[in-house]
Amino acid sequence: MTTTTTFRLYLLFSFFVLFAQWSPVLSDLLISKLDRKVDLTSQVVRITATLKLENPGNDQISEVLLPFPDHQAKDLAFLVATTSEGKGKTKTSSSSLPIKVVNPEGLPPSLTWYSVTLLKELGKGQSLTLEVRTAFTHALRPFPEKITQADIQLLVFQESAYYLSPYAVNVQSLSVKLPEPKVESYTKLENTKFSGSEIKYGPYENLPPFSYSPIAVHFVSNKPFAVAQELVREIEISHWGNVQITEHYNLVNAGATSIGEFSRLEYQARPHLRGASSFRHLVAKLPPRAHSIYYRDEIGNISTSNIWGDSSKTLLEIEPRYPMFGGWRTSFTIGYGLPLKDYLFRAEGKRFLNISFGCPMDEVVVDNLVVKVILPEGSKDISVSVPFSVKESRETKFSHLDMIGRPVVALEKTNAVPEHNQYFQVYYRFSNLSLLREPMMLISGFFFLFVACIVYMHADLTISKSSPSYLAKLQWDEVQSALQQIQSIMNHCLGIHDKLEASLRDLSRTGDVQACKAARKSADNMLKELSKDMKPLLSFLQSSPLAVSSYSKVEELVAKEKELQEKLIVKHTTVTDSYEKKSGGRDIENRIAPIQQKITALRQEVDDLLEVIDEI
Repeated sequence: MTTTTTFRLYLLFSFFVLFAQWSPVLSDLLISKLDRKVDLTSQVVRITATLKLENPGNDQISEVLLPFPDHQAKDLAFLVATTSEGKGKTKTSSSSLPIKVVNPEGLPPSLTWYSVTLLKELGKGQSLTLEVRTAFTHALRPFPEKITQADIQLLVFQESAYYLSPYAVNVQSLSVKLPEPKVESYTKLENTKFSGSEIKYGPYENLPPFSYSPIAVHFVSNKPFAVAQELVREIEISHWGNVQITEHYNLVNAGATSIGEFSRLEYQARPHLRGASSFRHLVAKLPPRAHSIYYRDEIGNISTSNIWGDSSKTLLEIEPRYPMFGGWRTSFTIGYGLPLKDYLFRAEGKRFLNISFGCPMDEVVVDNLVVKVILPEGSKDISVSVPFSVKESRETKFSHLDMIGRPVVALEKTNAVPEHNQYFQVYYRFSNLSLLREPMMLISGFFFLFVACIVYMHADLTISKSSPSYLAKLQWDEVQSALQQIQSIMNHCLGIHDKLEASLRDLSRTGDVQACKAARKSADNMLKELSKDMKPLLSFLQSSPLAVSSYSKVEELVAKEKELQEKLIVKHTTVTDSYEKKSGGRDIENRIAPIQQKITALRQEVDDLLEVIDEI
């Protein structure tokens, strides 16, 4: 143990010794026999104290005080007290007794006091058996606080061998159950016995009020120290037949912090030796009819999970992406659906949800648990019934097709342990007519969409035919049409030019001069016809005010094409005459070379002008 812890225990012990000398007698209540059992087999320390109470005095006793040191009370997660009668199989227990925090006068401020109210007053000479069950989180401290992958995990538990009580105790004993029979050290007092995995202290007799004897147990424990620093459970109710559960975990291994390098090879080869304090998987106990189960994190879906179950439960085994050593963290989300009829009921004109509160993983401690119940839009007159104290608040959530939002009941609980996984109820009123709100919104939306389409298809949305903008648009359309026709004529002319060139190639191959002349005559006729078709289009463009900029380009195009025709005719005539005079090939090429250069340049200019007009 650390020096600070030892000094704190010493001061506390000295304080109780001094206080026991002057503390007033609270009542005539006497504890004739007391047995305590401490369970250290998990990270949650569970203590069960069985007290046989007697009233030797004359006054009626209606409450029993339970003190806890402040350093212990801050870790107190669960406290319940019941009375029991009979022994063995005939033993019966009452329901939980009312417990509240009190501040008795004249008692030390370093104690937190709880008052247990008895179902009926304890009269003179009467006795009863009171069973007090407590659960503490973070009561086990790793020592040493840092270990390597190959080390085992050692924990320290501190307590008092004597039960801290404001009442005298005739006989008491204490047993501490360990997870395994391996102990580094433990406090040895009178009547101390260590057997197997259990340490027994006592019996001790005739102890005055506020007796205190600190003990410490330093033992081996490789149990998972899975702690959810925050768990947000969202329970969304849909009256269309489903309850959707979504759980967001922020998990950490709160055991001894792992230091040094991590070797996955050694871990996989000998996980019980090279990672004994880590854990690889967790098991969530879900309701039997859970469906649509998923397990994912920020990266995406995690496939390392298994599901199996029976008629009473569904078990979801999840495995994080990496083994969880001390101090390592991970975040993930679990989601599943439940049938509505199994959890939503009616009573006294109200609907109520009856579902479990806590974390479905038994081995997980939750530092801060937030349960959000998302009710259907339109719910009102909302009330909550939880079997333990929680912090309640209200929110509003907007989802698809919501108009005013869905009411959300937020319940917050710190230090949540498996004992808190009890059923709670959320009551509310909801009109069946509200169920039709979203379907009617969809139907109305599609109806108005179709009406708008019908109106659009039958409505005349064109601009007035007498407006200047409409007339200008018609004139521009006519200009565009004329330009397209001119382009078509020009492309046809260029095609005729290509045919003339092809006739010359045939002449050089066959030597048929007459066929070449016939091709030229045919081309002349077709070009004349195209020229006639071009004249009215040019006249229109010249007269149209919208074609002022384009007409100059068209005029230039016509001139260039005319010049190209002339050069082609000259070339064609020169070649045919040379063939008739039987001139040599070299002589023919020399005569037409300058003409061919001019033809090539003109053809390029015509193509460029056609592209400009096409852009217009």
